[in-house]
Amino acid sequence: MTTDLTGKTIAFLVAAEGIEQVELTEPWKAVQEAGGTPRLVSPEPGEVQAYHHLDKADTFPVDEQPGSAEQYDALVLPGGVANPDALRTDEQAVAFVKAFFEAGKPVAAICHAPWTLIEADVVRGRRLTSWPSLQTDLRNAGAEWVDEQVVVDTSGSSTLITSRNPDDLKAFNAALLDALAQG
Repeated sequence: MTTDLTGKTIAFLVAAEGIEQVELTEPWKAVQEAGGTPRLVSPEPGEVQAYHHLDKADTFPVDEQPGSAEQYDALVLPGGVANPDALRTDEQAVAFVKAFFEAGKPVAAICHAPWTLIEADVVRGRRLTSWPSLQTDLRNAGAEWVDEQVVVDTSGSSTLITSRNPDDLKAFNAALLDALAQG
């Protein structure tokens, strides 16, 4: 059975640079192929610079700046080291993330992206995974960190989907599409 996301709009929140390209493009493609509408959201207008690990990759046009979570059905937070590190210092981006949790909408974060979740204070009491170097940060923020390919936590007001790295993208995308189809 194919997941149909027709009529659903998903925000992909990224900083101006440092996005791990495949963690943006693969979930984006999965959403599009399921009939959903992905939107690239960034605090900085214009274009964002993606990377293949530490090497510059493609640039992508920003659709809009963070506003209301109400216009979206879910939020995806791609990783990369610099991307979430920059987002967690941007008050507008952090407020945008927090708004999805307050609205009970699904949020999916991969790799280093949970740094932004920590800053939004939305991981306390939640079970999640990430790039291994974030485990102490997540535990200190009150989360239960586990080393698993994908974790879907439904214990809070919104479904939280997390994965460790690009090798987990197939499971991450499947969990994201499943959460969107149910919501």
